[in-house]
Amino acid sequence: SKQEDQKLIDYIRVHGEGCWRSIPKAAGLHRCGKSCRLRWLNYLRPDIKRGIFAEDEEDLIIKLHALLGNRWSLIAGRLPGRTDNEVKNYWNSHIRRKLIKMGIDPNNHKPHQSVSFPHSSSAEGASNTESMNKDHRIPIFPVAATHHRISFREEESAIISSPTLNLDLTIALPSSMIGALEEKAIQNSKSTKTLDMEIDLNC
Repeated sequence: SKQEDQKLIDYIRVHGEGCWRSIPKAAGLHRCGKSCRLRWLNYLRPDIKRGIFAEDEEDLIIKLHALLGNRWSLIAGRLPGRTDNEVKNYWNSHIRRKLIKMGIDPNNHKPHQSVSFPHSSSAEGASNTESMNKDHRIPIFPVAATHHRISFREEESAIISSPTLNLDLTIALPSSMIGALEEKAIQNSKSTKTLDMEIDLNC
């Protein structure tokens, strides 16, 4: 509360910071030493610098973070009037996002490595892809031939299974040969009759 803040301010102005374990009881506060210390360092100190961080402060925070990491108390010690809690909050809310947008990893302060493939590798990959396509290429002509064989078999089975088909097959001579044989038979019969008549006359 404001009354507690004022008691802490008045005590430290007179006695200094000293031992934080004994300050709460000496100042008449029902708080622990840690809470009094954090309240003083982060909010009640008269030299605390309020407001937006300047550009030079932001650059210094980035450089110190690259060296010290997340040691916010050490970083804040290099920034007069800034608290470690304030520096930490500003890092997470502004600087970190800014570095990410710039393509810089906020953890190691190095540019993000983009995945790139050498030209030879890409060419090799293209040739491998082409060879795979060739290996898996579907043969056109064998499939077509198979299709025709299947269709022929289907037509054959359809013909055999047709109920109206007459399968009685007879072997016959051509009509031209039949006519010639008939004429020859007639001539033979005529010659036989003539021979019989001649024999009768001779008798």
